[in-house]
Parts: sequence; C-alpha cells; structure tokens
Amino acid sequence: MLLVIDVGNTHMVLGVYEGEKLLHHWRVWTDREKTSDEYGILVRNLYDGSHFSSREIHAIAVASVVPPLTPTIVDLCLRYFGIAPLVVGPGVKTGISIKMDNPKEVGADRIVNAVAAFARHRKSCIVVDFGTATTFDYVSETGDYMGGVIAPGANISAEALFRQASKLPRVEIAKPPTVIGKNTVAAMQSGIFFGYIALVEGIIDRMKREIRQDPLVIATGGLAGTIASESSKIHVIDENLTLDGLRIIYERNLAPGV
Repeated sequence: MLLVIDVGNTHMVLGVYEGEKLLHHWRVWTDREKTSDEYGILVRNLYDGSHFSSREIHAIAVASVVPPLTPTIVDLCLRYFGIAPLVVGPGVKTGISIKMDNPKEVGADRIVNAVAAFARHRKSCIVVDFGTATTFDYVSETGDYMGGVIAPGANISAEALFRQASKLPRVEIAKPPTVIGKNTVAAMQSGIFFGYIALVEGIIDRMKREIRQDPLVIATGGLAGTIASESSKIHVIDENLTLDGLRIIYERNLAPGV
C-alpha cells in the first residue's frame, strides 16, 4: 500500500492507496508545533480506527507547502514506518513542464494538482483549489503547467472581516437562503459566499479570455463541495485530486522493476 500525505497550511490530508484505488483518507489540522512523535501517534490512531496496519505501507509520497513541517513529516515516515518518503520538489519526476519564470517558486500542491488533472482528463484545464489560499492553475493541452492566480481563501476573507470590523461576528461559510440578508449573520454569509463565487467565476472568465480557449474547470480542496457546487463555471469537483496526483508522481519515480 502507498501512503500519500498532503501538508497544507490549514489541513493535512492523508490517503492510502492500493494500486489506483483510494482505500481511505483523513483530514486533520496542520499544527506546526507538533513533533514527529505527536504526529506519529496521531497517524497510528487514525490507522487503528480504520483497521489498517503500518506494516502494510510499502511507500510514502509527500507534498508540503509548509517548509518548517517537512522535516517533521519525513522523520515521522522514517521512525514510524521505516520508509524514506518521496518528497515532491526539485529533482522529482512529475511528467510535466513548468513554464514559469522560476519553477522552484510553484507550490508542490499546485504541481501535484496539475499532474492529476492532466493525467485524468488529457485536455487543457484550469484547476481551482479551495484551500487556505484559493489557487487557479492553467494546464495546457500538451500537459504543461503554464501559471496561475493566487487569491485569499474564503476562510481568510471571513476571518479578516470578523477581526477588522469590531461589531461583526464570526460566521460559518454557508449558502444563505437569499442574497439579501435579513440579519447581520445572513448578510455576512451572503457577502462571503456569493461574493466568493463571483470572484471565482470572474477569474475563470478572465483566464479563458486570455488563453482564448474553453478548458475544463476542475475544483478541489476543502471548500470545493460548498462553493464550487454553486458555480456554473466549474465542470468537475474532485476533492481527492491532490492525493491522486501524489500517487501518480510516486509511480513516475519508481525505479525500473520496482
């Protein structure tokens, strides 16, 4: 079995694959203060609760956008699984060309998403990842990573509104019953929810005009199901896109005969 770990700024997502089949996945809070032992206990408890054994894991692939945590996760893999993980970064075969001024600047999660999106659909696409930041990444019809857009995530926007406006409460990101709110909470939810959909659709439209194509639009990330499902501009919602990209990259880096 293959264990894949996506280390994000807000959440860490883990998945277990047997071949191409995702058997199980978990989402936990990212905590920069946790040690490898604390993460090891956490992962072991997740495994015990899902009737897996660490002895069944034969390989691990990691994508991390939190550099201070990467050594901790690598140490976790070595100490609790006895496996040196494949960490997505320079020198790792991805199978795509990165057409950026400085390819090393591109987050590992964005590259992993691009790999999975093109491998699954074999056509030009825009991947919208609803994470701590919301990213929009364009993959060409030949599978090249062409660049993208980074916007503040919906949760960041909601938290900023709560922190900077002293009379406004913290609200859940959810679709309100009407656009015109009848109370403060509903008005805030409308502004965050429908305002964010307008942001997403506006950027998608501008990207399409710039590239003069009509690519497939794929949504992923923690809020994909909440926000993307309300947009007519998004064609596919794939919440496990990043995990599948990690699996594909691991397979592309297997030594001959392994």
